[in-house]
Amino acid sequence: MRHIKRRIAAGLGALLLLGVAGGLAYVRTTPFGGSPSGDLMARSPQWRDGEFVNPQPQWLSLWDATTSSLFSGGSVSSPAEPLDIKPTDIRLYDTRPTTGLRITWFGHSSTLVEIDGARVLLDPFWGEYSGPSSLLGTAPFFAPPAALDAIGPVDAVLISHDHWDHLDQATVSAMSGWPTVFVVPLGIGAHLERWGIPAERIRELDWWESTTIGAVELTSTPARHSSGRDPLHSNETLWSGWSLRGPAHRTWYSGDSGYFPDIEEIGRRLGPFDVTLIESGQYDPGWPDNHLGPELAVNANALVGGKLMIPVHWGLLNLAPHNWTEPVERVRAEAQCRGQSHLVLVPGVPTEPTPTAVATQRQWWPALPWRTAAQTPVTPTAAGDPDHRIDFTPCVLGGR
Repeated sequence: MRHIKRRIAAGLGALLLLGVAGGLAYVRTTPFGGSPSGDLMARSPQWRDGEFVNPQPQWLSLWDATTSSLFSGGSVSSPAEPLDIKPTDIRLYDTRPTTGLRITWFGHSSTLVEIDGARVLLDPFWGEYSGPSSLLGTAPFFAPPAALDAIGPVDAVLISHDHWDHLDQATVSAMSGWPTVFVVPLGIGAHLERWGIPAERIRELDWWESTTIGAVELTSTPARHSSGRDPLHSNETLWSGWSLRGPAHRTWYSGDSGYFPDIEEIGRRLGPFDVTLIESGQYDPGWPDNHLGPELAVNANALVGGKLMIPVHWGLLNLAPHNWTEPVERVRAEAQCRGQSHLVLVPGVPTEPTPTAVATQRQWWPALPWRTAAQTPVTPTAAGDPDHRIDFTPCVLGGR
């Protein structure tokens, strides 16, 4: 009997070792990217003991995060019917924008910003799923509203961080033959080089560092988030937002971020901004420091001096346990309550952010029910301590 038990134990041990070895081999395959150089990271004040850290630590409730994902209250997590999104050939818009600023949103955070003569692509996502495979990833709600080769020449690609929904290997590899410059946070260059982007076309920046594309200055701005494409290599690359400042226009893209005090410093140093692109979806009160949520997104727009807010990071992927249209509905309600100007873009439609565009913006998503009283605001911690939260009361959810 003991002999049989030993053989069973040995067999289980061998299977476990094979599973671990297979997992370790899998996470080093091409889609997971490369391994950044520690020497490059060491120059950053954010680099400590082998990883990047937030000045404001993050907190999450494993219990709340797990239960909210399992019991999401019957939320409509994805569209039930085909959406009214028509394919667009961006090359047909071959003239420069009349105002000098034009923005095309493709869903989630993937956005083309044409600003003062430069064409800059933010977090491009043309993948079939967000993740390493169809089994371990999330499929988008709709096909790209414009083909990647139909968006015209791109001067620069900006990446906010290396999570799968912001850094897509298939999309990057498809651009390997382009003359485009990639401007990225520290460490992400290793991923790009493994995927075929030449080192001379990659510029890696720390927070507050800048580079120029034509007449436009691109500045990496702080964010409260994380990075990593597999659990074994977390926070080995930096995360950031991006300021784009030309001779006539200024825009700010938040990247992914929870609330942190330096948001206001971004406005003081680099603002005010004609347009902000602020992440407004994929949130949960159980992990309040990872993302802003709709109400704090509107507040962040005010803090950085945004004249017009465009919500992003919603509308394409189901990555959080809320109704898929809830982020934009809550942004609209909060912005209207606070008297802030906002513009919700139609995927794939190049739009100059003028007062006319704001006044005539079209609702392309279905009118799904959402009840203010049933929503829970995202309340970030002050310093990673769940017993100490920031002092913020949403305008709508606060009862005004």
